[in-house]
Amino acid sequence: MILQALYDYYKRKLAKNEIDPIGFITKEIDFIVIINSEGDYVDFENHQLQMGKRIRGTPFRVPAIGKQALKHDNSGKDANLFWDKAEFVFGVGKKGKNKLNYFLKTIKEYYPFPLADVKSILRFYEKENAKEYPFNIILENQEIGELVKTGKPNVTFKIDGNKIPITNETHISKAMGNKKQEEVKLGTCLMTGDTNVPIEITHMVTKGIKGSQTSGANLISFNKPSFLSYRKEQSENAPVSTTSAESYTKALQSLIDSEHNRVRIADTTIVFWAEKQTEEVNPEEMFAFLVSQKAEEDNPDKNIDRIKKLFKAIETGQLAHESTNHFYVLGLSPNAARISVRFWKAPSVEDFGQNIKKHFDDFEIVHGPKDQKYLSLYEILSSISLETKKRDKPNVIYFRGKFYDVIPNLAGAFIEAIIDGSQYPLTLLQQCIIRIRAEASKKDKNGKIIPNVSYSRAAILRACLNRKFKILNSINKEIKMSLDKTNNNIGYLLGRLFAIIERAQFVSNGYKEPNAGVRDRFWGSFSSSPISVLPIIEKLYGHHLKKIKNSQKYYEAKSLEENKKEIVNKLEPEKIPAHLTLDEQALFSIGYYHQKLELEKLRSSKKDI
Repeated sequence: MILQALYDYYKRKLAKNEIDPIGFITKEIDFIVIINSEGDYVDFENHQLQMGKRIRGTPFRVPAIGKQALKHDNSGKDANLFWDKAEFVFGVGKKGKNKLNYFLKTIKEYYPFPLADVKSILRFYEKENAKEYPFNIILENQEIGELVKTGKPNVTFKIDGNKIPITNETHISKAMGNKKQEEVKLGTCLMTGDTNVPIEITHMVTKGIKGSQTSGANLISFNKPSFLSYRKEQSENAPVSTTSAESYTKALQSLIDSEHNRVRIADTTIVFWAEKQTEEVNPEEMFAFLVSQKAEEDNPDKNIDRIKKLFKAIETGQLAHESTNHFYVLGLSPNAARISVRFWKAPSVEDFGQNIKKHFDDFEIVHGPKDQKYLSLYEILSSISLETKKRDKPNVIYFRGKFYDVIPNLAGAFIEAIIDGSQYPLTLLQQCIIRIRAEASKKDKNGKIIPNVSYSRAAILRACLNRKFKILNSINKEIKMSLDKTNNNIGYLLGRLFAIIERAQFVSNGYKEPNAGVRDRFWGSFSSSPISVLPIIEKLYGHHLKKIKNSQKYYEAKSLEENKKEIVNKLEPEKIPAHLTLDEQALFSIGYYHQKLELEKLRSSKKDI
């Protein structure tokens, strides 16, 4: 299914001329040698461009006759056809003479009966090799000679008077096809069902997978005896035609190279694409926004508009037209010399849209006026991960100028839950509670206490619990977006009570954070084993309330007393457990968050201040 979807994507892109045809690849060419029909040197075209601080060659479509089009091995025998690094084209550098010989040998193998322009190139080499100092007119050039001597620039040829280099001539495809038929075995392609077609033995590598080898890795390969069966060699164990193999690898590489169809989260590289163009909403834009949420410079509200458009399409039934159109999401991660498929999702665009809406609904919770309404995966994952300075670790993400070490496999499992509409991974809830407890007394550079139950963490807890309750048909009450005085869950009530006690200390201290506050000292114990700490913090509350009344902040005192009385009336001391469960600890944090935001409204109203 994965290969077939990639194959179909390749055909769609090829029809629009947005991808290289079979047998070709786009490479940056630095220089073009111009010769006349007799093989005499005419000129040397410089195709290097200044791109920012770097100098790059000009992209040209060139023949790809093997893996050497992506990367050479160390043999010096794998020359490309009509183009290559200067070490092959001019024989400079280590093993230069040997590489030059194989460059010429490759031309002759593909053209046993050379055409006119091929003869011109061969004559050029015959004349140059006959000289005492071959290619001297190029290698001694004051402008580019030293660079060419390094052997690194890519070079090709053009016949004087022609508008295109020889690599773009139409006869190239036929020559490669004739050569390929001589070398390959015939069989049945598992992707297309075509019979008696050339079978690819070693598939092309794919570059750009985070954490994999820079030279590339294979999605399909058989490189150990334990992977083989029935005495078949390499990819004959899963026969795919040469055309199909190149098609799916080109499609995958195109997606990985794209800025719009690829995202990287921790150790997972994710590519995504729609089966066909959508009419109502663009799922590719929606998914990219879900992950990274990059604001548009020219229109900061554009992403919000996309979400509104999705919601409207669902409400009006317009998205139902996309029930037969699929949206593909492929998660890849490195595994030695191969690529591992972390996950593969192929929902209909309608189902994808419905589940994205469900995700945003689940994560919606009351928040401050400066907080963005919709949270991206980067914001969610960074809020429950530790900062790190080790940038090269596979699970690290970069968000708002900082690096975060994400728990392995969490990002992939989270994305799967969003796409499937299933329960969020338990690790997400656990890690959120761990970070809340660990950062109860965290302060910024100015000594101000940072909220341990932030907007994003509260949203995570609410989403995880609500989705769990719905899917398991739990008797637990659904958690509302804002303060819910009808929620009598013991964890939720205790969290509200803790927020009131903390508020009392804050107000009694002149609206300043104390050096060692209630949250610093008692969060960990009260949020997990409340019965052992309750008498102590009740006593502290009475002390702080007395100071508030003495300072004549009557409105604050009245509000705190009313809220505390409402909570205490619902708490039965004999039913307060010795230990809170994981779900109750999550509800404790949500109750604390809801009550704290509600109490902070008092100060914004400027009463008694």
